[in-house]
Amino acid sequence: MTTLAPDCHSCARTAELDALPSRERVAVDAHWRVAHAFGAGVLGWLVLLPRRHVVSVAELTDEEAAGLGVWQVRLSRALVAETGCAKVYVAQFAEAPGFGHVHFHLIPRAVELAPEHRGPRVFGLLGDGAGVPSEPERDAFADRLRARLGG
Repeated sequence: MTTLAPDCHSCARTAELDALPSRERVAVDAHWRVAHAFGAGVLGWLVLLPRRHVVSVAELTDEEAAGLGVWQVRLSRALVAETGCAKVYVAQFAEAPGFGHVHFHLIPRAVELAPEHRGPRVFGLLGDGAGVPSEPERDAFADRLRARLGG
């Protein structure tokens, strides 16, 4: 059974799984959900999160941990194929208020990404409002990525 926490943004969205738009359910399995990040100035910036409330990677079950690696590689391959990016950054912090639920950012690093946004500085493109793709753009991207992932 999936354990969800009150006052957790990720858990609240997972509780509404069947009603979520494409951008918030790019892919789903028994343990993980993939969503397109909101407030990110990069089309294809994904978030991979466990479907139950977890606040530390050390709390993942063996089944969740096994799926984590598979998802990170599958999503990275799909992002490279879809965006033509040079590489995919993967990061996990879960420190923002209301977002303590473990989640992994998978960020397609474009070939032409400005040097001042490379590496951890890519987080400067999150939450600043500049270049944020619209909901329809994120939905369309999610649909294309879902097709690449095989459904």
